[in-house]
Amino acid sequence: MIRFVHIINPVKLSEKSELSIAQPITFQSMLTAKRFTETNVQIVTTQFEEDKTIIPEGFRQLSNLTRSVLDVNAKLSQRKLPLIHDILQKLKETDGDYYIFTNVDIALMPFFYESVRQITGLGHDAVIINRRRLKNTYSKIEELPLMYADPGKSHPGFDCFIFHKSLLDKLILDNICVGISFLEVSLIHNLLAFAEKPLYVPDAHLTFHIGMEVLVPRKQNPFYWHNRTVYFEKIEPRLKSHFDIRKFPYSNESSVKRALKHTLNPALFTKNYFRMEGRNLKRSLKEKLDELRWNFLQR
Repeated sequence: MIRFVHIINPVKLSEKSELSIAQPITFQSMLTAKRFTETNVQIVTTQFEEDKTIIPEGFRQLSNLTRSVLDVNAKLSQRKLPLIHDILQKLKETDGDYYIFTNVDIALMPFFYESVRQITGLGHDAVIINRRRLKNTYSKIEELPLMYADPGKSHPGFDCFIFHKSLLDKLILDNICVGISFLEVSLIHNLLAFAEKPLYVPDAHLTFHIGMEVLVPRKQNPFYWHNRTVYFEKIEPRLKSHFDIRKFPYSNESSVKRALKHTLNPALFTKNYFRMEGRNLKRSLKEKLDELRWNFLQR
C-alpha cells in the first residue's frame, strides 16, 4: 500500500489572530480525514520549540525547526517565519512514498486522503489542488459539518501540494519563507519543472479555507519582497529550462483560453507562458516537417 505523509507547520499565536481560528479547524479536519480512510497516512508536524504546546494528540511531532527567515535576511524583523526548504527536509524523518504539504489554514474534506490515494494511483507524481473559499462566518470546530456542506467558491491560487518522495531533493527552494506570497509560486513551478506527470486540480471540493479573499495587500510587506526577490533571482533562473507548457495548468485549453487564463493567474507569469508557447510551436512545426519528410521518402 502507498504510504502518505502529510506535513504542516503549526504556530502558536494570540487569540486575536485569524490563524488562531483557522488552525484548530485544520487540525480537526486532518484527524477526521485520517479516520475516514483506510489509506496509510501519517499526519506530522515540524515546529519551533515554543509552538509545540498547541499541537493536539494524533499528530507525530518531527524534530524542531532551528532557523527562520530572520536568520537569512538581516533586513527583516519581528516575524519568525520558517523556510519551506527546512520544513520539507523534515520529511526525511518519515517513511512515506508521497508527501503532502498544506498551509495551516487549509482544512480538508473527510474524503481528502481517499481521493488523493486514487488520484496518485493514476500515475501522477505531483498533484496541485486548489482550495474552496468559505465565508468567514465560520469560527468553531463544531461547525465543521456545515463547512463540509458549504461548496463555497473556487480560488485561483495554489496551497495544497502532493509529490512523490523522489522529487524532494530536486526541489530548488532556497530561502523562501512560508506564510507569504511566492511560497505557492515557488512550489508549483518546482513541481511542474521536475515532475513527469503532474496534475492540476482547480475546482474539486477537497480542501477549503475560511475567508473569501483572493489577493491580500502585499506591496508594502518586506517579507513579500524577500520571497519575490529570492524566486526571481535564485530559483526561476534554475527552473525555466525545465518548463514545458504541456505540464502547466490550462494545457488542455484552446490556445486563446490558455493564454488568457495563464496571464490572469497571479501565480503564473506571462513571460514564461510566451517562452513555453514558443518552444511548443517550434516543437510542433518540427514534428510536422519531419512527418512530411518521412512521407516523401516513402513514396
